[in-house]
Amino acid sequence: MMKVTLKDGSCKEYQNPMSAYDIAKDISEGLARAACAAMVDGKVVDLRTEISCDCELSILTFNDKEGMAAYRHTASHVLAEAVKRLYPEAKLAIGPSIDTGFYYDFDCPPFDREALDKIEAEMKKIIKEGNALTCFTLPRDEAIEFMEKREEPYKVELINDLPEDAVISFYSQGEFTDLCAGPHLMSTKQIKAFKLISSSGAYWRGSEKNKMLTRIYGTAYDKKADLEAYLEHLEDIKKRDHNRLGREMELFTTVDVIGQGLPLIMPNGVIIIKELQRWIEDLEDNEWGYVRTKTPLMAKSDLYKISGHWDHYKDGMFVLGDEDKDKEVFALRPMTCPFQYYVYKNSQKSYRDLPLRYGETSTLFRNEESGEMHGLTRVRQFTISEGHLIVRPDQMDEEFKGCLALAKYCLTTLGLEEDVTYRLSKWDKDNPDKYMGSAEVWEETQQRIRNVLDELGIVYEEADGEAAFYGPKVDIQAKNVYGKEDTMITIQWDALLAEQFDMYYVDQNGEKVRPYIIHRTSIGCYERTLAWLTEKYAGKFPTWLCPEQVRVLPISEKFHDYAGRINKELRANGIRSSVDERSEKIGYKIRDSRLHRVPYMLVVGQNEEQDNTVSVRSRYLGDEGTKSIDEFISEISKEIRTKQIREIKVTE
Repeated sequence: MMKVTLKDGSCKEYQNPMSAYDIAKDISEGLARAACAAMVDGKVVDLRTEISCDCELSILTFNDKEGMAAYRHTASHVLAEAVKRLYPEAKLAIGPSIDTGFYYDFDCPPFDREALDKIEAEMKKIIKEGNALTCFTLPRDEAIEFMEKREEPYKVELINDLPEDAVISFYSQGEFTDLCAGPHLMSTKQIKAFKLISSSGAYWRGSEKNKMLTRIYGTAYDKKADLEAYLEHLEDIKKRDHNRLGREMELFTTVDVIGQGLPLIMPNGVIIIKELQRWIEDLEDNEWGYVRTKTPLMAKSDLYKISGHWDHYKDGMFVLGDEDKDKEVFALRPMTCPFQYYVYKNSQKSYRDLPLRYGETSTLFRNEESGEMHGLTRVRQFTISEGHLIVRPDQMDEEFKGCLALAKYCLTTLGLEEDVTYRLSKWDKDNPDKYMGSAEVWEETQQRIRNVLDELGIVYEEADGEAAFYGPKVDIQAKNVYGKEDTMITIQWDALLAEQFDMYYVDQNGEKVRPYIIHRTSIGCYERTLAWLTEKYAGKFPTWLCPEQVRVLPISEKFHDYAGRINKELRANGIRSSVDERSEKIGYKIRDSRLHRVPYMLVVGQNEEQDNTVSVRSRYLGDEGTKSIDEFISEISKEIRTKQIREIKVTE
């Protein structure tokens, strides 16, 4: 007898081998209809998998992450079949499931919306045909020959990269066959609801050195209502996308002749960044004990050779000059740490001088690949709230906690704390040549970071291979509106570079001792933070950050002088305001102010002028009634000073 232990702990016994699908059917006809894949002893497998010995079995439906992936992976194969039917000359690349659905890459001309609609219609035909998906395998040589006959060069390349003794699996549905490891649904007919979202370019294997392919993104659900809800969500995403909204609000722009990843920050965007920068600098210097430095934007290659960046990070730097031809070669700085080390080394330090917390608003340069550029989140020149703490080893834990506390305070003030996750980024112990230092140093520092995070009760995940070459770090992660995760804030433990730069302090015994270093940001990159805030608030920033905080709206030309006096008083109190003197009806002016995301509108007419008052309208409460100008200025000044985040109740 074969004993199968199910997810709920119950057991089934069978005399003969059975497929996972047949076991699902034996459990429940409804479960079999909903089944997408199976998990056998912790491994995700196809429902066609034959089970012949005792095991633990879970039947996976669309509600399971792995089941959803199998469902959407099948949808990607339906997409590929539809494209091959309509465009036989298209060459197949790859088509995985992703968190938001699936995609497939093709070597063919781009697709417009009309073409996507045509492909969708063909996919519906394929789904209606309801062909079963069947799996077969071939030895590597036969698999190559199989795909060469079908003139699929990208599939041949993928197979060639596999070991010579590999057995290659394929899935067929009707006349269509694709190279694939699975798992897949039993039939195309199981796909209930799908939508092709967009088409874009994508480099083969993600490298700009390779050919640009055409990628089609889609999504699929097992219920039509869930698909419709997701499509509504996508419409909201489009409204929040900082790349669109930031241009619409004139926060930034890009120009081809200036270059990719080199945004122009417009006056409105500068206001927000300036507010953030002043806040962070005052916060660090006045409340957290930092001292300011100002260091060069470039340095000779000699500096980066000492730090190790020349060996480990040169490809990510903008190098000025040729080592084979020029006496001196310079590079734009990708980080500030080596410069601040020489500020430290300018004079001898005692153990009493530590910790030393150096802060700098640093403009940095990184040679990102063109395929990685996106709005303000991935750029080649950016400004960051950078800092380096030089500490005694016995101070390291408490100072690291302080850096985490400062970052958390900044996130909370901006209303972003609930939107982040924490990651312990570790070295890749299987590739030690990528890193400085010994395994013992890496394991010790990683464990000490774990201890700090655990003591603070911070929930975190661990990621191998995400550390910098000279130390592990805590990365505070956030996702943009499209679900792509980026690092927003980094706090890094460094027990190695002090040796490289011969940094030391004199301890109480008169001995020279190497300090430890914390590399950290408090708010991260200002450009990326602006993008994050734009998407978080859909452009309706907290009042203290708004480029325009108040707009004064006279109901007619007769009240322009009074509106001007109100505006002058607002500006005298540090409030960013303007007057709308256009010859438009007041309703139009109010709607236009809302369209421009101005948090407060002050309507003024005869009654307001007589009583020296203003009629207040806001995005928070709508009509807030009539107030004296002194009362309004007092209230908004407090809101700005305390960086209050008010709940928005008015639909704009």
